[in-house]
Amino acid sequence: MAAKQNSGNNKLAMTILKGRTFIVLIILLIFFSITADNFMSAGALLTVAKHVALYGILAIGMTYVIITGGIDLSVGSVAGLAGMIAGGLIQEGLTLKMFGVTLYFSVPMIVLITVLLGALMGMINGLVITKFNVAPFIATLGTMYIWRGFANIRSNGATFSELAGSEGLGNTGFEVFGRNLAGTAIPCGVLILALIAVAAGLVLKKTPFGWHVLSIGGNEKASKLSGIKVDRVKIWVYAFSGFCSAVVGIIATSQLVSATPKTGESWEMNAIAASYLAELPWQAVSARLAEPSSVRL
Repeated sequence: MAAKQNSGNNKLAMTILKGRTFIVLIILLIFFSITADNFMSAGALLTVAKHVALYGILAIGMTYVIITGGIDLSVGSVAGLAGMIAGGLIQEGLTLKMFGVTLYFSVPMIVLITVLLGALMGMINGLVITKFNVAPFIATLGTMYIWRGFANIRSNGATFSELAGSEGLGNTGFEVFGRNLAGTAIPCGVLILALIAVAAGLVLKKTPFGWHVLSIGGNEKASKLSGIKVDRVKIWVYAFSGFCSAVVGIIATSQLVSATPKTGESWEMNAIAASYLAELPWQAVSARLAEPSSVRL
């Protein structure tokens, strides 16, 4: 009887320990709700959600990277450069000097170009880390400054303002990503965060690629011996992180209706903190996958 009681107490203690982050969050919410007026009002919560969505999307990409034992310090710079790319395409278009023409793209095409370039930047991180055997911290620290430099070069440090587009050029509607969903008070960024979170969770738990990511996080050597293409998986993981960063750059630029090279400065710290504090359940899975016999292909 005493043994069962001790077992129950241990389980309760472990549950509280695992959920300590959320417990502290609830305590803080209660405290500020009492001490600050309108802290828990619908308007205040939606405003917070609007900003938290940006860090949440960054954290999803960062989580994949951290699971594989890496780190991505360039996410804020990728977001800043992505915003400058989108803003420049809206305001100035793409000039082809050799043909003497300037091309203007529709907003969906601008978004597609921007997220693909973001994924490419992430892929470059992955290639440097895997093919040149550079430590993730060093590699992404370097590209953090490179992407930020390109963001400043894109406009010589200036800001692309009033990104409303032109009806004649067919590039209006970019501001929709920074607004609320039609007929609701829900920010568009929150919906995008939810969609990416659900998709990322399903990929991680239900697909071979997700199991390969978890396997690498559990035991990279065992994963290689099991036939998993570790370098290829890591490259795609960093590409996904770059994709998420580009999405954040688009949303942030849309919210401001202007693009500035300073967008995303120090956001990588928030993304890393969010990834670690969440204490995702993959830790238990990766611990089990540490045993070579349990690697699932």
